[in-house]
Amino acid sequence: MSFHTIAILGGTGAEGSGLALRWARAGHRVILGSRNPEKAARVCNELNLQIGGNPICFADNRTAAGDAAIVVLTVPYPVQRATVDEVREQIAGKILVDTTVPLVPPKVARVQLPAGGSAVAEVQRMLGETVRVVSAFQNVPAHQLRNLDHAVDCDVLVCGDDVAARETVVGLARDIGLRAYHAGPICNSAAAEALTSILISLNLRYKVPGAGIRITGIPAA
Repeated sequence: MSFHTIAILGGTGAEGSGLALRWARAGHRVILGSRNPEKAARVCNELNLQIGGNPICFADNRTAAGDAAIVVLTVPYPVQRATVDEVREQIAGKILVDTTVPLVPPKVARVQLPAGGSAVAEVQRMLGETVRVVSAFQNVPAHQLRNLDHAVDCDVLVCGDDVAARETVVGLARDIGLRAYHAGPICNSAAAEALTSILISLNLRYKVPGAGIRITGIPAA
């Protein structure tokens, strides 16, 4: 297992803080990136208390992205592109893991992909070849990530044009106990993004808190 410094932009949110908690417990150094230092300090303290020690720190988005080898984007869809543009210089040459789902309230249980077909693929086009963009974690229930007493009942689809970058992210998922699979190039992220709305629809219909996906027919690694 290789240990990394991981910056999570939007790290004070439900998904970002859950990923931070699990990666820090696995031994990675985690930086919460946030525009709100007061909230970041509070969330950082809560997470460190939960796992013990101080493996998680916080900084503004640019500083966090600049200090990390891997940057994870966990912000809402409306601010996805603006956040990426803010840290464009800091993420050059790095892996950007984008968890964005193009949910359009109030009908979040309806698939509403952007005109380009995929929110994450649009970011790869925006950045060009200077950043290796990988799509992952869109279908993982955030509240399950925060509950360290239970395994997360969901597999992870990992999409990206750079196979080595995909493999790194598959490894990061496995570090926190998730089964993850290479799901093809970045354009395939459209499927993972769309699945989130379907899972929300299933949650509503069957009155469950966190429907997930499982890939069958492939032996566990």
